Amino acid sequence: MLDTIKKSPLEPLRPVLELLADGETHSGEALGLALGVSRAAVWKQLQKLEQYGLALESIKGQGYRLPGGLELLSSEKIYSTLGEQAGVLLRELMLFDEVDSTNTELLSLMEEGRGHGVALLSERQSAGRGRRGRQWVSPYGAGISLSIGWEFNGGVQCLEGLSLAVGVAIARALERFSVPDVRLKWPNDVWCRGRKLSGVLLELKGDLTDRCAVVIGIGLNSGLRSEIATAIDQPWADLQQVKPGISRNRLVAAILTELLPLLYSYTEQGFVAYREAWMKLDQFAGQKVTLQAGSQTWSGVAVGVSEKGALKLNMDGQVQHFHGGEISLRGQV
Repeated sequence: MLDTIKKSPLEPLRPVLELLADGETHSGEALGLALGVSRAAVWKQLQKLEQYGLALESIKGQGYRLPGGLELLSSEKIYSTLGEQAGVLLRELMLFDEVDSTNTELLSLMEEGRGHGVALLSERQSAGRGRRGRQWVSPYGAGISLSIGWEFNGGVQCLEGLSLAVGVAIARALERFSVPDVRLKWPNDVWCRGRKLSGVLLELKGDLTDRCAVVIGIGLNSGLRSEIATAIDQPWADLQQVKPGISRNRLVAAILTELLPLLYSYTEQGFVAYREAWMKLDQFAGQKVTLQAGSQTWSGVAVGVSEKGALKLNMDGQVQHFHGGEISLRGQV
């Protein structure tokens, strides 16, 4: 196992971030002494932190603090609670301060033939991507922005239902922390209390009929500030509001513990091994829904998913199957 921490413009600010991460108030003088710099230099660094969306608070006569603190990503902490099989399968763990998109970074590695078994995390994404070209809001230190690379033999047909199975893995990871009211929305969302908590974005490279490379991108909201989340165009949930105090590092380890063995065995097991678990968590089971793809729409009652992960929709007594792609699902009031 290898660990990589990529340098970024934020790297010089890590020491002051680590001092403020406890959420306590630190005077400019104390920060300067700890960092070996002047108070003026400390002030310049703190101004830069605010540019990254961190809620720095200045208390007159006392100093500065990050309300609520900040848990920085740590390879040591992630490895400390990683499951044994996942630890064997994880070839490299990469931690970034900032990237445009974790999926984009890992896709580049896959093209170079060195992305298999790599997990890539970033504290912040400047251009995070969701499904169907949507932006994924991922400010510094809030939530999880994770991509995993894996190569499969047998072509794209072996990957049917994979995004749904990944949703099951995320739900199982959340279950380890007793997160309540977790549900799954076809084809690639994790919901909590009727709102979106996490999304999955799969991107493929290589020969889609033989050996292909897949990047599984996972975004999960945890600690989003409401003023930043105004860019989100749908109802959203935040893990720290639902179940405060869950460690990001421990949750990353739990997701990898569930997901890496799934990827290792998926070409043999397929989605059928996860179908029952998915259907038990189906957010819209038995409900009227509308599907949309471009200008086309279909309405009916959601009646589960097939063994290949297709949504089953009962339309006037006829059950039809719909596969993912550009199709979106909405519940009917």
